[in-house]
Amino acid sequence: MDKFDYDLFVIGAGSGGVRCARMSASMGGRVAIAEERYFGGTCVNVGCVPKKLYVYGSHINEELALAQSYGWNVEASGFDWTVLRDNKVKEIQRLNGIYDRLLVNAGVEVFNGRAVIQGPNQVCVNGKVVSARYILIATGGWPFLPEIPGVEHAITSNEFFDLPELPEKALIVGGGYIAIEFACILHNLGVDVTLSYRKELFLRGFDDDVREHLRDELLRKGIKIRFKHDVTAIAKCGDSQFRVNDASGNSEQFNLVVYATGRRPKIDGLGLENTSVSIAENGAVIVDDHYCTSEPSIYAVGDVIDRVQLTPVALAEGMYVANTLFADGGKPVGYDAIPTAVFTQPPIGTVGLTEQQAKDAGHDIDVYRSVFSPMKYSFSPHKERALMKLIVDKKTDRVLGAHMVGPDAGEIIQGIGIAVSMGATKAQFDQTIGIHPTSAEEFVTMRTPVNH
Repeated sequence: MDKFDYDLFVIGAGSGGVRCARMSASMGGRVAIAEERYFGGTCVNVGCVPKKLYVYGSHINEELALAQSYGWNVEASGFDWTVLRDNKVKEIQRLNGIYDRLLVNAGVEVFNGRAVIQGPNQVCVNGKVVSARYILIATGGWPFLPEIPGVEHAITSNEFFDLPELPEKALIVGGGYIAIEFACILHNLGVDVTLSYRKELFLRGFDDDVREHLRDELLRKGIKIRFKHDVTAIAKCGDSQFRVNDASGNSEQFNLVVYATGRRPKIDGLGLENTSVSIAENGAVIVDDHYCTSEPSIYAVGDVIDRVQLTPVALAEGMYVANTLFADGGKPVGYDAIPTAVFTQPPIGTVGLTEQQAKDAGHDIDVYRSVFSPMKYSFSPHKERALMKLIVDKKTDRVLGAHMVGPDAGEIIQGIGIAVSMGATKAQFDQTIGIHPTSAEEFVTMRTPVNH
């Protein structure tokens, strides 16, 4: 008789945990999973899914304005926040149920409760101690709040999606993609939005042309952006009224303050002190190339290891662990050319190296760039501009990176990502016949480098 209750015990039913649990069970493993909050993790509940639904809902405002230039006599009679919010809640509840059923149907035993690691092969959940040959940590991340006076009056991305009502005036603090997406959503829903970022330009790590282009488009649309701006204190001064002070001595009132200043690995109370698992300075669980921690029986995937905080990456990591433990292993997860979308308005799509990254890596490069107004804005006085950019290695002609800001950027870059990950050359891009008339065809029609 096996000395362990389970072959694998997964802590966290987010993207990576659910994928690993399901696939491990399908490969013959005796698998259990514990979730203390909600099935689907950050992505389904307080991340990708509700955010994208809110992007769709808020962008209708711009589509209605554009419709008039095409002869449609349309006028919005008003927006009901509660309808959008409550429909979102129903959809997420549906998805929660799907995740639960997927696990049960795969033969995974599901524990609804908090799991605490008791040792290298023991977990306590709902007061019951069970044993497992392997343990997988897939607890994800949690929003980070700085220590400033009155920060308890601010909300994070966790609470953003369930606001009881829309504010008239909001301050979004942060310079990452979450902060900017939230600013765009609220702005298009009619809220007076200010974005605060402590450095010179947001979206650190993205291509500089992308960052500058998006900044200019957001300012043109009327979003207030304060760079090199430090919030020093928040004080409640009335019902849904907050006074925000900054490092320059200024003070301004807002109805809502949202902090989107990053996320940290969620390891508090997990019981790692009962193991030899090593933790990085930022709280990330340290793993090797096979996602094994310094405790041989314990693995970790997803945001808790803080490599690339993207749902598809967590899925791939979870699949790799399942194959490693219960099959013949798998192909390592590639982190070099991961397509990424930022659902700002206009959205961003990017894959591969930025211009600066390519230079830092020692590549002698050609840069191809095109800025234009997409055809859909032909009749509109408010023309949104799109940016497309290719980074090409001169020696090999290989396309090292592709970047876009503009309508459907995420949809377009997904296909471009295949070509970049396969090592396609600029000549192969040029040989590809474009689909006309589309914005996407610009990626195969740029002929003259801008750095010449």
